[in-house]
This record gives sequence, structure tokens and C-alpha cells, in this order.
Amino acid sequence: MLINLNISNIVLIDKLNLEFGSGLNILTGETGAGKSILLDALSLALGARSDVGLIRHGTDMASVTAEFDATNDGINAVLDEFGIERDNHIILRRTLGTDGKSRAWVNDTPVSIKVLKNIGDELVEVHGQFANHTLLNQAMHRPALDEFAIKNIAGFNELLSNTRMAYNEYHSADLRLNEVRDFLNRSAAEQEYLEHNVAELRALKVQPGEEDELATKRADMINAEKNAAILTEASNAIGAGGNTLDAQIFAVAHILERIKTDPNPYSEQIDTLYNAAEMVANVAGAIAPDDIDTATVDSIEERLFAIRAAARKHHVAADELPNKLAEMENELNTINNSDAELKKLESVVATAKRKYDEFAGKLTNARHVAADELRTRLLRELPDLKLGGADFMVEFTTASPGPGGVDDITFMIKTNPGMPFAPLHKSASGGELARLMLAMRVVLSGARTAHTFVFDEVDTGISGATASAVGDRLNRLAAGSQALVITHSAQVAGFADKHFKIEKTSNGEITTTNVYEITGNDRLNEIARIISGAEITPESLATAKTLLK
Repeated sequence: MLINLNISNIVLIDKLNLEFGSGLNILTGETGAGKSILLDALSLALGARSDVGLIRHGTDMASVTAEFDATNDGINAVLDEFGIERDNHIILRRTLGTDGKSRAWVNDTPVSIKVLKNIGDELVEVHGQFANHTLLNQAMHRPALDEFAIKNIAGFNELLSNTRMAYNEYHSADLRLNEVRDFLNRSAAEQEYLEHNVAELRALKVQPGEEDELATKRADMINAEKNAAILTEASNAIGAGGNTLDAQIFAVAHILERIKTDPNPYSEQIDTLYNAAEMVANVAGAIAPDDIDTATVDSIEERLFAIRAAARKHHVAADELPNKLAEMENELNTINNSDAELKKLESVVATAKRKYDEFAGKLTNARHVAADELRTRLLRELPDLKLGGADFMVEFTTASPGPGGVDDITFMIKTNPGMPFAPLHKSASGGELARLMLAMRVVLSGARTAHTFVFDEVDTGISGATASAVGDRLNRLAAGSQALVITHSAQVAGFADKHFKIEKTSNGEITTTNVYEITGNDRLNEIARIISGAEITPESLATAKTLLK
């Protein structure tokens, strides 16, 4: 509900602060007093397209702030999406500069104009120049009919819930079936490839850690081969020239012994040579290389390379090859068992579809009953609103299965006998449309309603009993929410819970529009003015008293 509207520098309005209440809020005033300016200002706060022409002459910026005392699930979802803090109040603020730049805030958080409009549409439904009639959106017709049916058709809400659950079961099963079909279509072409790879990895029998173990063994054996070559070279050096190195040293020592001097001056060197010859003989026996098993080296290398080639082929680490094998075995098993799996899923889907079709059919029948009741009640309202020649029907067309059934709903209207039915938004205009929307809103009371309704031109071309009927229905609609109505009708004004007067004043240089609440004799005089014009007569006062009663 709109509780406060603060306006600064909008056309003829300088500063204005209005406090609205629940129920029916009526605004009246002479023609040209500035009633449309209020709608312009409110629409700006609700996200309407900006126009620098709205800025009061001689000022640089206009601003409007609208405060509401309640939110709903739709609004809360938008607030949460954009990280806007929320409580039981919501404040929409809009500024407009002479440079054409417009800015918007929701609860003091900057937002785009689009976000502002989304929230504004949830809060207020305007019937007038800046109309955002929810019911003119065909997408809202089925939810509106369903809300009406929930209140008036026994068991409808349970049927709606059962249809939704049945659809979810059917939809989930159908998705799974399509996933399996897609998988099988892709995998069938790969079956031969899978079989080959599974057989290849099964034969390879790779164990976790085996690659590292083989690589270590291979490195050790390669080093052993290199060491054997070095030892062979050393052994060959000892035996170079056909004589072993120890024999050569021994021969030198033996020659030195032949010196005749006693004692032999080279006895120490001779002993060293004999010791060296013995040492060389020992080394020669020790450095003979062991035989290398080249077959084992080849076998290790062959397996290591085979494991690494498989890892590259399947784009995994060697230790992941056992897991890859299990994965491909599962895929192959699914393909091999596809017929049984497919038949099982097809049976589940068929059962779920039958269950859904049963509930959806019952839901369609219940909607037809609700549509007949809605038509009966609406036609009952129309004659008093000077729409006695109008007719209404709910058109059903088949839609794709969904959680809400298989019905597309369109509200159809014809305003005069002999004319064809047409969608709601194409069948009426101006005051006629406003009265039609009023009648529908009264009948659909509670069906996806906004917190606040704004009606302009609702009394165009009517008077007397018709105007009283309009006022009565506005009062009934506002009883459960809030309505702001700009009217020229004394009969409509007589139903007000709060009455505001719009007045234009001028000091010869500056013209200003003011709005203020009126009560008691001021309200009586205003209604009498509407009846008789500028001069209030005893007769108009008497009539005004009757209307207020």
C-alpha cells in the first residue's frame, strides 16, 4: 500500500507531501488544476519513461519518492537478486535533471530504471494514461483464472498441486530417457572402439605404481650396462699388448735382481715391483664384468613404453589407466544392456505421462467450470457500469504440457452485440476499458492483485446510477487493498475513505498546484461544487449530504 508520496519540482508542483491511507482514496479538483500531474509524478517513481518537460520551470532537478508499507514474493525476489536490503517498507526514489539524466533508488540502493519499473509494476496497477493493467497481459490470464478457481471451485488447489507434481515426475523421467537415448546414439558408434580399448587395457593389466617401478628398474639396468663397459675397458688396459700388466711388472723386477752388487742397491724397488705385480693380478681378477641380461632390459623397456603409450592414448596418467578401464567397461556394459534399460525407462515415462494426462485433463475441466462461473459473475457487474451490451468469455487453446497443465487461457470481450469476441486489450479503450478492468478486478478480487490500484478516467461519460455503481465497486475493491481514484463524479467521490482536493493557485507570477486532504464541511462543499459547478447551491449541498451518507 502506498503510504506516502513526496514530490518536488514537477511541472506546477513545488513541494508536496501526501499521506494516503488504506481503502478508497479519492482525488478531485477543477479541470486544469493538475490532477494529471500527480499521475505523471507517481508514474515517474514507478519507472515510467522520463520527460524533461516534467521539470518545474526555473529549477534544475525534479524528484519523486513513493513509500509503500508492504512487499510481496515477486518484489522480494527482485530485491534479493540485486542485493537490496528489505524489511516491511519499500521506498522508490527517482530524480530527473534538465540534462535528461534520470537516476533511481530502491531503499537507498541505486538501481536501473528497468529494475525500478519491475518493482513498480508489482506494487501498483495503473488504469489510465500510463496504464500497466496486469490483466491486459495474456500471460497473466491463466494465473488469474486459477486464483479465482482456488477461491470458488472446491478441490481446485489440490488438483493444481497434483498436476504440478505429476508433471515434475513425468518431466524428470522423460529427461532421463532422452539422456540415455542420446548416450546410446553417441556410444553405439563407438562400441567397436570401446571393445578394442577395453580388450587392450585388460591385456595390459596395468597396476598403480607400476610405471615408476619399471622406470627405476630400467634406469638401474642401463647404469649396470655402462659400468660393465668401463670395467671391460680397464681389464683390456691391464692386458694391453698381449702381456698382462702384472707379468710386465714382474719381468722388470726379475731383471733388476740380476744386478751383481751385494747388497743390491735396488732391493727396495724390487720389493715394490713384486707387490705391485701381485696387486695388479688381484685387480685383474676382480674387475671382470658380470654378464648383463639384455633380454630382461628389453622386456622392461617394452612394457614401460606400452604403459606410457596407453596413457597418452587415453589422455590420463599411467596410474589412472585402471580407472579408465573401469569407466569404459561401464560404458560398454550400458551399451550391451541398452535394450533392457531403454524399455524400463520407456515404461516409467509412459506411466508418468498417463498419470499427468489424467490430472491435466481434470484440471482443464475444472478451469472450464471456473471460466463459466467467472463469466456469470462478470456479466452480473457490467450493466450497472453502463456496459450492459458487453459479453465475456474465456478462450481455451491447447498448450505444450507444463506444470500448470495444457491450457493457454485468453480473456475475450466484445463491447457491443453483433461484434466478434477479441482479446481483452483490443476490445475497449478509455473510460470503457477502465470500467471493464474495475469490474474484472472486483470479480477477480485476490487474483494476483497489486497492493495499490490507480484509476483515472473511470467515470468518463457516465453519471447518476452508473457513477454510483462505479463508486460502489471501487469501494469494494479498495476494501481489501488500496485504490487511488481521480474523478469528476460526485457519486464516486461520496464513497471515499480519504478525500484529497487538487487546487491550482497563482500570485500573478507563479502558478502552483497544491493537494491537501479535506474532511467535514470542506469535503461536503467540494462534492457540492462537483455537482453544481462554481456556485454551490442549497440543492447541491443537499445532494452532497445524501451522497456522503
